[in-house]
This record gives sequence, C-alpha cells and structure tokens, in this order.
Amino acid sequence: MSMITADPKDVPHVESFSFTPEYLEKAKEQIAHYPPGRQASAVIACLDLAQRQAGGWLPRAAMDHVAELLQMAPIRVYEIATFYTMFQLKPRGRYLLQVCTTTPCWLRGSDGVMKACREVSGVGPGEISADGLFSTVEVECLGACVNAPMMQINDDFYEDLDEASTRRLLEAFKRGETPRPGPQVDRQTSAPVGGPTTLTGIPGGAAPRDR
Repeated sequence: MSMITADPKDVPHVESFSFTPEYLEKAKEQIAHYPPGRQASAVIACLDLAQRQAGGWLPRAAMDHVAELLQMAPIRVYEIATFYTMFQLKPRGRYLLQVCTTTPCWLRGSDGVMKACREVSGVGPGEISADGLFSTVEVECLGACVNAPMMQINDDFYEDLDEASTRRLLEAFKRGETPRPGPQVDRQTSAPVGGPTTLTGIPGGAAPRDR
C-alpha cells in the first residue's frame, strides 16, 4: 500500500521502526491519559512522537509500530496520518516552512512570503533544498489571522511577515541562528502595532491607588 505523497519514489523504504526507551516512555505517558481500552485516543500524540524520532517524517514502519502499540488496525493509523497535514509522509528538510495562504494571509501578502521561501530555498513546495535545510508546504489556516501573513517553521509561529522579513528569517536559519518567534514587527503578541492606543493612563492624571 502506498501512502499519499507527491510521488511514491520520494519515500525511502524503512525496514523497521520501534520507539527508543526515551520516546517509549513519552508514548506511555500519553496513553496513560486515557482509560483502559481507550488507548487509541493517544494515536495523534504517538504519531507525533514517532515523527520526531524519525527525523521529521513518518515511515510506514513507524505507523505500523504505533498501530501495534495502541492495538489498532494499521489502516486506522494510516487514515489519521494521511488526513492531518502535521504529519509528513516523506523526508523533509531540517526546517519545515508551512506557509498559510488562507484568505486573511493571502490578502495581507502571503504570495510574497511564498516567493521568498521559493527563492531562498531554491525549490518549490514539496521539495527539499539542495543543502537539506528547507522544505516548503502550503497550508490552510494556522489560527494567527490577526497577525497575517504568517507561517509555521517547525514548532514556532512567525507572524506579521512580508517578503523582505521572510528572507531575513530564512537567511538567519541558514547561518545557524534561531530567530525570535512571534510578530516580526513592533507588536506585542496581537496588540496594536506600535503599542497600546487606549487605556494608557489614569483619567484625570490621578495616581493609581495602592492595593
């Protein structure tokens, strides 16, 4: 059975997979959150752990191991792994660039973000850059619409992007740096750009009362 990928030849054959003691302990912690007989509820968490151990993607052998651990039919695990975009079914670069192109991000310039990713990495979506650093995928809403456009790089969100700031981010990663996640403009989380504009002082200039 072939997993859903751009091309089956892009998926290396992995003969076997099993959790290391460290990852097995983490998997057991996730399983323990659920009542006996409901261990299948931990499937997403266990697949995520398997993906991290495998270097950022899910070989079929890893999915089979999770199915055995959770006493699930393998097809049920394949269904979940092929449904959620958080799971990568073929090898990817060291940094996975998930560029949101849903309407709010698109209206705010996600085309420029995607252009910068393509030009800095030298490859298009779904491919690995020659240096093995970057893979780019186009995704739907990542839930940071107020700070659009944005993208997720591995586990971190980078927000309020444009073409120029995206280039700076990726060049920093190429130098081995880890840029600060979050807004890339003068904004604290989702507060107004430049700082607060209301409730900035006490009406009438009175000093705040001690509590």
